[in-house]
Formats: sequence, C-alpha cells, structure tokens
Amino acid sequence: MKYIEFGIGNRWLVRTETEKPDGTEIEARGIIGPVKCRSLYIRVWIRRTVWILDSQDGFKKATKARNQFKVIFGIRSEL
Repeated sequence: MKYIEFGIGNRWLVRTETEKPDGTEIEARGIIGPVKCRSLYIRVWIRRTVWILDSQDGFKKATKARNQFKVIFGIRSEL
C-alpha cells in the first residue's frame, strides 16, 4: 500500500509512505508514482487521539502512545 500525504505534522509538507509486504515502510519526499487511487482520507491527530475520515472505510478514532499534532489530507494507493 502507498500513502501520499499533504499537510502539517509530517517531516515534509508532501510525502509518500510505501508499506512493503514484509511490513517495512519507506518514507520519501514528494509524490512517488504511479498513483492508483483506492481512497481519500483526512487525518487529524491532536495529542494522543487520531480521527480519520476515509472515503472507503468511513470514520475511525484511535489512541496512540505519543503526543503529536497533524492535519493531513491523503491518498491511499495500490502499489
């Protein structure tokens, strides 16, 4: 799965995170193609609470171990 994200809170304003089948992740600056859109999402992370609104999966709320502030618009893509 590939995640292309735009917003504040990540290392770069625009980044691509690629999850390999073995569970490892690679993060790169900018948009790394090709992009095969599976869904769009908005992620808001305030302190330890994360709210995600995904066009395919709907609304989710999660609790994380670390404090962060992020506001992200993203595209979930096939590899």
